[in-house]
Amino acid sequence: MIDTPRLAQLSGTANPGPTLQFVASPLRAVADVEPQAVGVTYWFDLPVGPEPHHVALRFTGRRLDVVGDPSDADHFQVVTRIPDVRTEQGPVAVTQRVTGKGAGRWRVRVDAVATPRGGDTPTVVRLPTVEEVGHSAYAPATLSLAPGVVPWSWPAMVGLGFVLGVAILGALAPMHGLAPLRVLLFALAAGALGLFGAKVYYWLTHPRESRVNGLAGLSLQGFIVTAVAVFAVAGWTSGVHVGHLLDASIPALLLGQAVGRVGCFFAGCCAGVPTASRWGLWSSDRRIGIRRVPVQLLESSSAALLALVTGLIAALAPPGSSGFLFLGGLAAYVLTRQILFPLRGLPRLTKHGRTVMLIVAPAALVVSAAVLSVA
Repeated sequence: MIDTPRLAQLSGTANPGPTLQFVASPLRAVADVEPQAVGVTYWFDLPVGPEPHHVALRFTGRRLDVVGDPSDADHFQVVTRIPDVRTEQGPVAVTQRVTGKGAGRWRVRVDAVATPRGGDTPTVVRLPTVEEVGHSAYAPATLSLAPGVVPWSWPAMVGLGFVLGVAILGALAPMHGLAPLRVLLFALAAGALGLFGAKVYYWLTHPRESRVNGLAGLSLQGFIVTAVAVFAVAGWTSGVHVGHLLDASIPALLLGQAVGRVGCFFAGCCAGVPTASRWGLWSSDRRIGIRRVPVQLLESSSAALLALVTGLIAALAPPGSSGFLFLGGLAAYVLTRQILFPLRGLPRLTKHGRTVMLIVAPAALVVSAAVLSVA
């Protein structure tokens, strides 16, 4: 029997055992809505051994209760591979989704083998073969759910981060000579348009991916760029000092990121690379649940620390050289993100982007610190 990781329990996964679990829609109202997909999760534990293993899994499915001659929509066979899995990484949950198939009951079988790195055929370890019967589900639900993914956690934490950020901004606004009500209106506009900018930025930087609806596919960079632009334009057109407005907003922005990144951890986005370290935490990237570097929580902690530092400066010593506190806080956060980026399980989209940011961000941070120290 496999011990269920705590995060998987929190997401509603019972003790898995060596079996299959079908992904079900959390809302019965959309359970039978088209398009449908078949989503299943296979759990396994590697045998104890010093070598990393390459794991290959074959998912075979056949739709039951088919009327007439079967078509391509009534069966599938998919092979997926996971490299370098170690025993120390704990139980592994592999979630496979198959779209474009018929709705109804399905019988799915999984055959899996684990081969030590550099091993040959006689050393192959056969993992338990399992077969289960379950139902297809609403396709968008199967794409976003997996063991270790807590439903609605991301919008809940992002919403909480926004509320806390607005509260901090409202408290700091009078210290910078700003009208709290007007700043609140700016913040609401920046939040709404920031979501739109986050979606557009994601589309522009992921042109090969299919368009996703709702809150999926939002880019942090797009949100920050759009929100800052809204603050700057709104302040300039209404006669508010833009520099002081941005200085009062940077602690709020960083606090929002700190809380929102916790939501990323529970939602399975921006996941860290798998690790065998005891400092790793079992989590999911919505496809593979395994022990990972908790890079979302590392970024969250860094943003919280920067929010505290910039908040204290903004409250206790409002800088005379307005705008440089915002520049310094943003540069420090960008630098932190770039340092942590290799720990994320996602490849970079640009070849030289990280190198450029690792040069520009420290330079901006040094300039900001120098100006603030003599202001």
